[in-house]
Amino acid sequence: MQLLELTPAELVFLKTAPVATARAQRLTHHLASVLSARLRLPVTLHAVLTPELAHSGSAPVWLPDAALASLWLIRRLGGKHVSGMAPFVPHTLIRTLNEVLAERWLDGSAPAEALPIACAWQFTADHTQARLAVQLPHHLSEMTNWARGVIRHG
Repeated sequence: MQLLELTPAELVFLKTAPVATARAQRLTHHLASVLSARLRLPVTLHAVLTPELAHSGSAPVWLPDAALASLWLIRRLGGKHVSGMAPFVPHTLIRTLNEVLAERWLDGSAPAEALPIACAWQFTADHTQARLAVQLPHHLSEMTNWARGVIRHG
């Protein structure tokens, strides 16, 4: 059996595929669990490629899309079906995502293992498809200080 040559697009994908560290896998699993509980729906998250965007802050920046923001808002207010798009990202969604990230960052199971600077997931719940991404500070010490502050004030 003869193998076909990889296309240029396939080669680029293989060279830039995300490395799934144990910490990143635990974060993905915990995010899915918490979002499932809060939304009262089974949620699946799959890591996807994301470009590393410029971020020079000392705190993570979450980038949920409008579909996820709408689903969160409708389900947290007791609704069952999503219609329309939320014009803003609810603060409670960001707070929940921050708490999950801070807990996973400080869990102590892999202190020297960092997450990539940017992580993104394809989100699926019920009939909703969405994207969720986070940009992290470049320095591990900034991330640790941020996570301690979230846990302390949460």
